[in-house]
Amino acid sequence: MNMQAAPTNGVTQPPTPKTLAEVGISMVMMRDILLKTMFRMNLDLVTHLSRVICLPVMLTQELVDLARSQRLLEATGTLHATSGNEMGYQLTDAGKARALDALSQSEYYGAMPIPLDAFKAQVKRQSVRDIRLTRPQLLSGMGHLILPDDLIDNLGPAVTSGRSILMYGPPGNGKSSISNGLRTALGDKVYIPRALEYSGQVITVYDPIVHKAATDAVDDPNVLRRTSNRYDARYVYCERPTVITGGELSLDMLDLTYNPTARTYQAPLQLKSTGGIFIIDDLGRQAEPPQKIVNRWIVPLEEGHDILALQSGEKFTTPFDTLVIFSTNFHPNEIFDGAALRRIFFKIKIDGPSQEMFLKIFAMVAKKKKMPLDERTLMHLLKVKYPTIKMNFANYQPTYLIDQMIAMCEFEGIPYQMTPEMIDKAWGNMFVREENIAR
Repeated sequence: MNMQAAPTNGVTQPPTPKTLAEVGISMVMMRDILLKTMFRMNLDLVTHLSRVICLPVMLTQELVDLARSQRLLEATGTLHATSGNEMGYQLTDAGKARALDALSQSEYYGAMPIPLDAFKAQVKRQSVRDIRLTRPQLLSGMGHLILPDDLIDNLGPAVTSGRSILMYGPPGNGKSSISNGLRTALGDKVYIPRALEYSGQVITVYDPIVHKAATDAVDDPNVLRRTSNRYDARYVYCERPTVITGGELSLDMLDLTYNPTARTYQAPLQLKSTGGIFIIDDLGRQAEPPQKIVNRWIVPLEEGHDILALQSGEKFTTPFDTLVIFSTNFHPNEIFDGAALRRIFFKIKIDGPSQEMFLKIFAMVAKKKKMPLDERTLMHLLKVKYPTIKMNFANYQPTYLIDQMIAMCEFEGIPYQMTPEMIDKAWGNMFVREENIAR
């Protein structure tokens, strides 16, 4: 069996294909991608082509030889001294015609796509559900956040299970920061396909906006000099991906996006997040009702696969290996029915801090921002200001108030300091006074 050694993070590498048959797509499709790549990028050396189509040199040479036998390519008769006396190749008139015809059917060129079934096998090898997160890893991922012990007690098993999580509670208490901390805590890396192939169609997956390539693996297919990898170069070695959406999320973002000009598909958000985290922030603020959004996730969450459709209407399944985190300021009973709530495996309330915890956060933020604490100002804050909002503390408030006072000090050109008068002004910016405005 053609398997390579796993890297230190425990994720098994996708094996490099040893034959054209192991590439897994049709010979015609491979040949046409080769021709389109040569036509679009004006490449003439096998070593350069190998790097761009992400196949070993030996297999790339086989494709070149196949195209030559069909009189689509010809040797230029020129040896490139700067490339080890490598022979150059160029498209024949028939090859140019074939490249143009292939481009009219699909503009895709570059890295050979990975068959969907091969991708499914790799997803199993690097499943997010196989992560065993320890308490020190979780605490490290949370960084500077001060969280109660019982919250960590709930978060740890939720992440380790790889199941869905609903975080709810009043705004400003760090639900988004905790979600990002979970992403950091995952820590390891996975292999993301540049593109997938299903039924002759190409679906691009790797997205530099979503995926962060590992610094030790520079694998841009458009760069001719690329590190020599021991794994299938059609994948990019990346941090576990995180997709974050908020009020802008609509259900069509979870479908394949067809580009009628390029005649290729782009993977939906949940497919790009495979092996990582999908965070739906501010649930309840989208145009779609929360119940409808959760209903879209029922099959993926329960069955471990998603169902997508091509332009033709043909449906097919893709792996669903994603930790889904829903985050909302609403109480779950306000926005979900019982059936939806049952399908979300963990429900974790993220509440505001106690007075003791608030003071602890305030002192920590002040120290970090080099703002001296003042007892008189703190007593004014606790005895005068907070009673006006019924002592409802929130985790965002210390940073907000201290940043406001820092801005005042910097404007006046005075050393950092806090006073009751400054707190009053900062408070006025944090909570806008109710009044009628003539208009």
